[in-house]
Amino acid sequence: MDSDALHTFLTVHRRGGISNAAKALHRSQPAISRRIALLEQELGVPLFERLAGRTMLSDAGRVMVPYAERAVAAALDAENAARALARSNAGPVALAVVGTLAGGRLSAILKRFAAEHPAVELSLRTATSAEVSDLIRRGEATIGLRYDRDRSRDLDCDLLFTERLRVVCAPDHPRAGRRVARLADLRDERWIAFPVVPGRREITASHVFALFQTHGLGEIDWTPVDSLTAQKRLVEAGLGIALLSESNAAEELQHASISTIGVGDLTASHDVVTVTRRGGFLSAASRRLLEIVDGEYGGSKSAGR
Repeated sequence: MDSDALHTFLTVHRRGGISNAAKALHRSQPAISRRIALLEQELGVPLFERLAGRTMLSDAGRVMVPYAERAVAAALDAENAARALARSNAGPVALAVVGTLAGGRLSAILKRFAAEHPAVELSLRTATSAEVSDLIRRGEATIGLRYDRDRSRDLDCDLLFTERLRVVCAPDHPRAGRRVARLADLRDERWIAFPVVPGRREITASHVFALFQTHGLGEIDWTPVDSLTAQKRLVEAGLGIALLSESNAAEELQHASISTIGVGDLTASHDVVTVTRRGGFLSAASRRLLEIVDGEYGGSKSAGR
């Protein structure tokens, strides 16, 4: 069982079938089918099933996925480690970041890193927190930035900072700049929040709902909006209130285009962490990017605590 066979298996799984996998891998469909057949023959079990015209993982295939991901990632580590011997300040570095963290601070980090390492191929992907972890686990990203720790034993998560969450509203909202005693006082407001997508849990999407549930307040009136920028524009227009991190609302608060509502019984914050693969290879350039990230955010470690 070699890493190419496992990579082919994972591609068929992720792309949903032989045809899409063949396009992604630039191979013929018969070649992909043969590779999978040989792997199944070696293992002695079928890895896929055809159900209602769809290619689905068998029970054995589902068991196989996490082990295949680790093996393929380890093979990529070995390749990168060998190449790093010849090119200490070159090669690829892939960064995966939750979209709401891709702001001005990150731009400054990337600009500094690019100036120090002009030969490094730096790429950036945005994703949900769960997807960031998956990209790191599969070896498709080198370093991740996400909300809250991932408890997976395959990953190392290191705290960058803890950030306070604030209730924000339009400047002309009746409660703008004022304080309410309880979160229950805001129960009848229309809230703006990230949609909760089944199978793609996002930490920030569930904050506001979890808060109301833990306070025993049940359902709320809300509008799902999947863009942070759009959320802030709707808040500015007076079409609802939202729960945002201080950094995400900083520019609008500075220009007084939005305001805040203090809540007496509300203490809300979230951790921002770096994610790397436990035991995975990090090139000199990758380690330097981690140093820059930690240095940029390090002064904020206690923010909101």
